[in-house]
Amino acid sequence: MRTARLRFTIMYVALFMLSGVALLGLTGVITIARSSTAVAPGQQQQRQPAASAARIAELEARLEAVHQDQARQLLGGSAIALTVMGAASVLLGRSVAGRVLRPLRTITAATRRITADNLHERLAAAGPDDEVKALADTIDELLERLEQAFAAQRRFVANASHELRTPLATMRASLDVALAKPGPVPPQTVALADRLRTELSRIEELLGGFLTLARAQHSALTDRAPVSLGALVAEAVSARAADIEAKRLTVHADVRRDTWTDGNATLLTQMTGNVIDNAVIHNVPDGWIRVVAAPETGTALLSVETGDPPLDPEQVARLGQPFQRLGVERTAGGGAGLGLSIVAAIAAAHGGTLVLRARPEGGLHVAIRLPLMPSARRDDGAA
Repeated sequence: MRTARLRFTIMYVALFMLSGVALLGLTGVITIARSSTAVAPGQQQQRQPAASAARIAELEARLEAVHQDQARQLLGGSAIALTVMGAASVLLGRSVAGRVLRPLRTITAATRRITADNLHERLAAAGPDDEVKALADTIDELLERLEQAFAAQRRFVANASHELRTPLATMRASLDVALAKPGPVPPQTVALADRLRTELSRIEELLGGFLTLARAQHSALTDRAPVSLGALVAEAVSARAADIEAKRLTVHADVRRDTWTDGNATLLTQMTGNVIDNAVIHNVPDGWIRVVAAPETGTALLSVETGDPPLDPEQVARLGQPFQRLGVERTAGGGAGLGLSIVAAIAAAHGGTLVLRARPEGGLHVAIRLPLMPSARRDDGAA
């Protein structure tokens, strides 16, 4: 893995080795030059007597041999020292690079801990006013702008949803008053009123979905308590028995009531209800539903499968986003495309995950995994 620390280490070792080789080469050149200079005066002794000249030549030869031996020893020792220091420079370079990059690792870890739920936190990096602190201050400024943007978004969604409910209630009341007036009411007016009531109900449902989605995505969970996911699933299936019977659906349930998690009971009830609604509404007549709620490898698993016709995997992967639907045939029963996005937001708010997968045989597989609560923490009065 090519990290900045590895690159800094390689650069440090390369520079050290280059400077060491240059120093070793310079030492060799100087040593050879001194040896040549020391031998050169012997050539001026040729005019002296033969015996003296022979003695001087012998001494110069011995001196040259000593110098060459010293030069070889010096170069050999320098090469060994350079090799040892090269190995040491790897460790030293890695340590120095790690120390230099430590503030960046701290900033990275702190930034990863900051999510949409705790945008109020800041890095607040200490130290000298250098490039690293400038980066941390820039990230803090970005987080402040993001916090303001998220807060404005939450206020807008909440205020708009609440404000729109008032005129909707007024419109519904006006329809009721108009139909309650004495005298015969034309059939066209009654049909129009029924149609308007249906559309008003859909708009109110959409506004409720907006509020739930905003709360799950951007609000801190309150009223956390032990919740039996298995019990919520059993209640959701039982509450939709009439719709299941109307479509002649076969339900295969493997629901264990000891599947506990820690969370907000209201949001988890909405989550399980949306998943079961999705399986019932977007199913085919005489189809089937397989529901599993059980502990699995440290998680509380909720799995729902349906036997619809084959689906497009790319479209299925986008169903966790708002207003994403799978064609007209899957939305004939109504819906604004918020159901599974609300499920994804609630699961994420509880530290869980939502996985959507198109089954090769046809149909949709929905898997929700939430943190499993140990039996020691369960309360007899839990939801």
